[in-house]
Amino acid sequence: MSTAGQTNLLDFDRRGLREFFAQLGEKPYRADQVMKWIYHRRVDDFEQMTDLGKPLRGKLAEACRIGPPRTLFEKASTDGTHKWLLGMDGGNAIETVYIPEPTRGTLCVSSQVGCGLNCTFCSTGAQGFNRNLSAAEIIGQVWVAAKHLGNVPHQQRRITNVVMMGMGEPLLNFDNVITAMSVMRDDLGFGLANKRVTLSTAGLAPMIDKLSEAADVSLAVSLHAPNDELRTQLVPLNKRYPIDELLAACMRYVAKRPRASITFEYTLMKGVNDQPEHARQLVKLMRRLPSKVNLIPFNPFTGTRFERSPPEAIAAFQKILLDSGVLATVRRTRGDDIDAACGQLKGQVLDRTRRQAEFRKRIEEGAVHAA
Repeated sequence: MSTAGQTNLLDFDRRGLREFFAQLGEKPYRADQVMKWIYHRRVDDFEQMTDLGKPLRGKLAEACRIGPPRTLFEKASTDGTHKWLLGMDGGNAIETVYIPEPTRGTLCVSSQVGCGLNCTFCSTGAQGFNRNLSAAEIIGQVWVAAKHLGNVPHQQRRITNVVMMGMGEPLLNFDNVITAMSVMRDDLGFGLANKRVTLSTAGLAPMIDKLSEAADVSLAVSLHAPNDELRTQLVPLNKRYPIDELLAACMRYVAKRPRASITFEYTLMKGVNDQPEHARQLVKLMRRLPSKVNLIPFNPFTGTRFERSPPEAIAAFQKILLDSGVLATVRRTRGDDIDAACGQLKGQVLDRTRRQAEFRKRIEEGAVHAA
């Protein structure tokens, strides 16, 4: 059956779905019933929704669809991490990663095909950018993983946390990300607590203010350097929103969302940002607001000039933070054998910028010089 012209119901949160059903001449509770079928039972066939009358099922089958992204490829790591390559339109694809731990299961979700930013140490950024994902393509990643894992909200919960830390900058796809996170947290959706949904940003200060008005979720900030000069080299966005402006936005976020937590992500790269003086500078920044630091050992990828900091440097860096009263954890690298670790996601991006071609050129030039 052709899906042309059909409305994808994954594009709606509860409010949007009720409004859509009203346009169909149906009562709001019918939308609630359908939402439970989609997200609690992971059903994508209207004929299986047995508490709906046959006329309504026929109407929905004609006008609507439940269309999650199609799985092109999936692979499991030796440590239990699972990665899906999900097909988009026109040859694009994104990656979604599930990370199981003894007390929780975290799903890392993408928000864009590629990334509009150009952080120098990130494989996704090197792929360039094609477009934003729709709300259906974002929440559809959770749906695909939930179906694969046998996740049942409020019962057999395999997915306990969702982090918007996959491909892309979530705050540059604001409306669709907000809609998808609403479904993640809705009792008729995936039923996750607010604090168990985390949005990670490279530091779009004005959009952090906008986020504080729209959603009560946990916030993660990709800091990666303790001073503006170094951070601008690693995260070019810093030139527009320097550290002082970024931290001011974070303080406003905490003031408006006092129950929300802020985590500062700091990827440690050998000889770049892992020295004791960097740790001491970071301590001074972290004293400005209640927060914690997540230290991330750099995960290498083909063509990068950066290297992972040695274990002793990571331990020394963490000790300086802890001794100064800054809560600091070291993220255990997961899924690096299937390129599913932090900073390694790349999917398939039909780049609309010149970034991918320039990156490939550098790799080829490096190979020639090494020969």
